[in-house]
Amino acid sequence: MRRGKHRLGGVRLGLALGGGGAKGLSHIAFLKVLDGLGIKPAAISGTSIGALIGGLYACGLSGGEIEKIFTDLGLLEMGRMLDISWRARSGLIKGEKLMIFMRRLVHGRRIEELTIPLKIVATDFWNRVQVVLDRGDLVEAVRASVSIPGIFEPVSLGDRILIDGGVVNPLPYDVIRRECDLLVAVDVSGQKTLPAAAAGEKPNVFECILSSFQILEAAVIESKMRLSQPDLVLKPRLQNVRVLEFYRVREILEGVQAEAALLEGFLREKLDLR
Repeated sequence: MRRGKHRLGGVRLGLALGGGGAKGLSHIAFLKVLDGLGIKPAAISGTSIGALIGGLYACGLSGGEIEKIFTDLGLLEMGRMLDISWRARSGLIKGEKLMIFMRRLVHGRRIEELTIPLKIVATDFWNRVQVVLDRGDLVEAVRASVSIPGIFEPVSLGDRILIDGGVVNPLPYDVIRRECDLLVAVDVSGQKTLPAAAAGEKPNVFECILSSFQILEAAVIESKMRLSQPDLVLKPRLQNVRVLEFYRVREILEGVQAEAALLEGFLREKLDLR
């Protein structure tokens, strides 16, 4: 499929979608803002859940269609996608059912064939460097980018072992900086508040791994922001949404309407939309 330039009065819009597990469902609200304004980005970058949502959008699905995919998923079906194996060597979840789910939606598309140019960020485990995937099988790239260490099995791609892109770049706005004139980044790391009843209580092993990973991601983003910043950073105030709580999609989307309105106002002003 031929890609359009996606220029808006000469302005190329870039959209960077960060990682954050189920909190990343809030990306859908911002995609719906673009749809409502009739805007298509010139480039999208994504890490982890941002790679998954961004991949579906770059395939040509609307924000509303992506929302329906997740709202139609029952809690039982979501649970079935978590193919947990206690015998797995490198992660608790094999990730094979997630790939089957994705393949049903994208029909074997390759990244270079997508309607909107897309860059997916993963991490080369052994070489400890960022890997930007902008060609090849879309599903494999997404599967690599969501591979939270210790939770999902890493992905073998060529001669590399890939894990979650959030290890090196949880908010990958820098990888599309040159492809756009106006850059919007969505940070879905959220916030965590400590319930009074949990004071002094040690987390279970699952919570310990996931929360430690989120602490790492927040530190990486803070460090990046000191070096360069997008034109707009949106950080929804999502509290106590756990990484795998995808069944809370409606609640998550309702909780980011203020930030969605902020994005709409920003784009109307910068792109002179009436």
